[in-house]
Amino acid sequence: MNLSTIQTPGVYIQELNAFPNSVVGVATAIPAFIGYTPQAAYEGKSYTNVPVKITSFADFQAFFCLPDPPAPASPSKQYSPEYYLVAEKSQPLKGDYMLIAGTYYSIVPDPNTVYYLYNSVRLFYENGGGDAYIVSVGSYGPPSQKAGTPGIPVVNPNVQLNDLTKGLSLLLNEQEPTMYICPEATLLSVEDNGTLMQSMLLQATQMQTAMCLFDIIGGDAPDPILYTEDISNFRMNTGSVGLNYGMAYYPFIGTTIMQTSDIDYTNLFGGDLKQLEAVLNPPSAPNPAAASIIANIQSPSSTLTVTQNHNALLIASQTYSLMIKHILADANILPPSGAMAGVITTVDNAVGPWEAPANTSFVGVSSLPISLSESQQANLNVDAVSGKSINAIRTFNGLGILIWGSRTLDGNSQDWRYIPVRRTMIFLEQSCKLAAQAYVFQPNDKNTWEAVISMISSFLSSIWKQGGLQGASASEAFSVACGLGSTMTADDILNGFMNVTVKVAVVHPAEFIVLTFQQQMATSS
Repeated sequence: MNLSTIQTPGVYIQELNAFPNSVVGVATAIPAFIGYTPQAAYEGKSYTNVPVKITSFADFQAFFCLPDPPAPASPSKQYSPEYYLVAEKSQPLKGDYMLIAGTYYSIVPDPNTVYYLYNSVRLFYENGGGDAYIVSVGSYGPPSQKAGTPGIPVVNPNVQLNDLTKGLSLLLNEQEPTMYICPEATLLSVEDNGTLMQSMLLQATQMQTAMCLFDIIGGDAPDPILYTEDISNFRMNTGSVGLNYGMAYYPFIGTTIMQTSDIDYTNLFGGDLKQLEAVLNPPSAPNPAAASIIANIQSPSSTLTVTQNHNALLIASQTYSLMIKHILADANILPPSGAMAGVITTVDNAVGPWEAPANTSFVGVSSLPISLSESQQANLNVDAVSGKSINAIRTFNGLGILIWGSRTLDGNSQDWRYIPVRRTMIFLEQSCKLAAQAYVFQPNDKNTWEAVISMISSFLSSIWKQGGLQGASASEAFSVACGLGSTMTADDILNGFMNVTVKVAVVHPAEFIVLTFQQQMATSS
């Protein structure tokens, strides 16, 4: 109570806080997805190139999905890749194929119609995701109406580096996201993908609030022997800045996210029913039932929906049923970054960011395009030349598909080579920094310094008790210093700076990583 403000006799009440300020831990698992969506509008307002925070897949649908037409019409397709069957002279050596009436057909997508963000967000929520940011950089571009080259990694010319880097830069104003994810980065050329990854790492280094989840070009259809070239290209193109803020997973994952109802005859041959009929009803093996259904689709005599016609074709033609099965298998091979974000969210909610998101399985993942052995994984974990580590996703007999690695790209660093260490430090840094802002208008004196030390020490003690810091005692796990002669000089105080030094043992007891932050206190203008 300020006695100088008392001007008349009477009873005055002074309320004292029973407890000092405390540090509230920041959220640790909030991914920001950057890419292309079916649309980006809500209540008549465009949300293209606007970071939108969502809390559920229903929120994502409201902002970024096409509305369904009224019944009995079939629901809108939010993602509709187009596929072609390309006749080959002999059995293809690369890519998926089918043998129909003695002819080999390669199953190849139209590259312009392949996108990953929609299904990656679905995988995120299927694996336990919660809050997330979506930055839609545009809607889907026009199809090329022709097949890509069999066995060649898909490059979608509608996916532009400038679009994705612009979406990334919008996150400079958002402090909350803790993961940057561009599922469609692998649809860029190798050079553009490298530029984007370096931009993501640079921004993460500047922000110090988020890590980058990377997918690797070629991980969707790796060659059993030459897959190492894809790994080398990735390592060559990630640069050398901010590697401890990046993590990569290999290979892609075969999911069950898309079902039979998501692919139908409108996804085949660009919707050209004549080409479809030539495959389903060839002269060498006629199928009148399939021909009749296709004729009815071309000249409808009844109001059958696309779904009804699709189901009729599935019954009438085994070839059509196998085509849909093969195309679904190809469309369901997705980058693992979205699913990994969901796994990280689940692990954080159950334990904390200091728990490695490894030795656990995915939800909705049924296969892998390549089965890595222990020796192959060793080459991913440690690279003598670049030092960049890549986390493997592997199949184990009796256990299924497991995430088998938790390393950052900075594999040679003793401090930062593990993902939990980097993520725990981001969590501690941001939590302490935000809590210290409560003292920005307090006098820069011993009382304030002691309050800050007490507040941060109490917070770190609770983290240590939860297992987030290493050590048999609190003194082995952390220390906090703030004061004249220890972290500040007389000049610092005169200039209005309060310096706080925090030492935490994240990897080994009594082996501290030092965190120092400086706060500008209120000064007279």
